[in-house]
Amino acid sequence: MSKQKVILAFSGGLDTSFCVKYLTEERGMEVHSALVDTGGFSAEELKTIEEKAYSLGVSSHVTLDVVQEYYHDCLRYLVYGNVLKNNTYPLSVSAERVFQATAVAKYAQKLGAKAIAHGSTGAGNDQVRFDVVFRILAPDCEVITPIRDLQLSREAEIEFLKSKGVVQEWHKSTYSINKGLWGTSVGGKETLTSNGYLPEEAWPTQLSNHQPQKITLEFEKGELIGLNGKKSISTVAAIRELTEIASGYAIGRDIHVGDTIIGIKGRVGFEAPAPLIIIKAHHSLEKHILTKHQLYWKQNLGDMYGTLLHEGQFLEPVMRNFETFLENTQSNVTGTVHVQLAPYQFYILGIESKYDLMSSTFGSYGEMNKAWSGDDVRGFSKIVSNQTMIHRKVNE
Repeated sequence: MSKQKVILAFSGGLDTSFCVKYLTEERGMEVHSALVDTGGFSAEELKTIEEKAYSLGVSSHVTLDVVQEYYHDCLRYLVYGNVLKNNTYPLSVSAERVFQATAVAKYAQKLGAKAIAHGSTGAGNDQVRFDVVFRILAPDCEVITPIRDLQLSREAEIEFLKSKGVVQEWHKSTYSINKGLWGTSVGGKETLTSNGYLPEEAWPTQLSNHQPQKITLEFEKGELIGLNGKKSISTVAAIRELTEIASGYAIGRDIHVGDTIIGIKGRVGFEAPAPLIIIKAHHSLEKHILTKHQLYWKQNLGDMYGTLLHEGQFLEPVMRNFETFLENTQSNVTGTVHVQLAPYQFYILGIESKYDLMSSTFGSYGEMNKAWSGDDVRGFSKIVSNQTMIHRKVNE
């Protein structure tokens, strides 16, 4: 009788290593591991993880590269919407998990598997994100979650692996790091309480550049297409190049405080130089180009888009409606943004765009007008204040 085939979302860490041995030896399943790359692995790291998967006993292992898809189908909308969760966090991890789950679900269908497994615990957001996507895209598959269901401690996992001949120094890092194209999350003892900031050594990238510099970001229809006067081969390449430039200044560090999907508050540190600079630069360009009503509704829909994405609801049909609106607003968001970089900070110097509504043709704020007269303003002021004047007289 053939073994039941299961696709395991695999990272190579303790939890997913436990899953391989548990599923193969305790449940007698045929495990096919899949690592989904959303921009956080080097070629050497991918090779090491593959070798580890086979050493643990998987029947096959695959790396699913979804970086370009991740940008095109999600990250560009986070830029269009200037999405920062609670005005702080660029959703570095939230966005990746949905695409990792989606890739695993599609791979399960390709292999004809009737079971999917992941190593999430029962204490965080990721369990919901994976479960929701699997439930929608692979409703006929059994979802197996050994760590969550068995309520295992780290020590229990290590002892089990030792009993199966897997002897390894499972160092519990002082800080948990999750790296991707859209930033790196950092968790540690300081983020488990409401007071305390991550120390310098906790951040993945250290300050190495003390000399301030000016850079330019080139946008075309809302997308970053080049840096410092040179066009990039793709926006993904531009994001990576900007990360390389800005990370040496220790830019983009912060701690996000927010509501988890499971109903509790949580804190997480993050390092996201490129996302924060791109979103700030893009927003500055938009403030010159879009009308006040476009900016208002973009902010509201962008915030809702980010909230639903954070909660694993990327596949909800209304998200496609939001994307249609956000993309439509970007038709004239084209121009150059000048940015000053310095240790631990950056700021916007200004923008250049042929669509800039701050045109001296129509007047200079606080200086001189060219498109209306004093009588025009008197009449406008009388009409716009009329109802409030009537309300005041009636009620007083």
